[in-house]
Amino acid sequence: MAKPFRIQDIDDTQAPLLDHLIELRTRLLRALFAFGIAFAICFYFADHIFAFLVRPLTEAFPPGQGKLIYTKLYEAFFVEVKIAIFAAFFVSFPIIANQIWAFVAPGLYAKEKRAFLPFLIATPVLFTMGAALAYYVVMPTAFHFFLGFEGQKGGLKLEALPGTGDYLALVMQFILAFGISFLLPVLLMLLNRAGIITRAQTVGARRYAVVGIFIVAAVATPPDVISQLLLAVPLLMLFEGTLILMWFTERSDAREKAREEASQSAVAE
Repeated sequence: MAKPFRIQDIDDTQAPLLDHLIELRTRLLRALFAFGIAFAICFYFADHIFAFLVRPLTEAFPPGQGKLIYTKLYEAFFVEVKIAIFAAFFVSFPIIANQIWAFVAPGLYAKEKRAFLPFLIATPVLFTMGAALAYYVVMPTAFHFFLGFEGQKGGLKLEALPGTGDYLALVMQFILAFGISFLLPVLLMLLNRAGIITRAQTVGARRYAVVGIFIVAAVATPPDVISQLLLAVPLLMLFEGTLILMWFTERSDAREKAREEASQSAVAE
């Protein structure tokens, strides 16, 4: 009798290639359909989404003084399209990820499924944490810094008049840079679980990792020291936290391997 919530081992069926291609097409169509529905909904609420994204800039300006401009007649429309695409991906991601998992899972052993599931769950959580840090901490700080250059320069008034397209590109850069960078633990743990790197090797490469983190922070964020530090410091903390997690997982794997060897030797005797 099958137990509920039991992860099944690899499927015994040997479906022909055509069946796999048909299933892949079905999964892709479902993912595209979910994205299309999400895009339509997000496009309808594009004004509300943009109002949410523009709030850090609104609060950085003095009350009642901020404004956004567009210099091309079609720019505002395409900004809303980009907002809808950007938001639709996040809205439809759970369904897209579910379709990917449903296609890949039958080819995995039960042990591999149990090992892979935590990474599937951790990915959106860590990305959301990075995006939230960018929106609630980094963007307000950076915008206050950028707007600090307003004033009188050589007898002329220097005023910030950000364009809607430029602002959206900057916001997307912040959110994607922090969200993707926060997936560093997932990448390191996947490499570790796959046997490509060990904790000892990662510790030995710490100095290079620190340099690499600061390079990524300098490239991924706008060219100001504050944004770079606000990305580099959390990444360093995530890197060190991943080393601790590797220590626990490698100890657990060693104990499990020792138990298996002991049981095998007992059977052989």
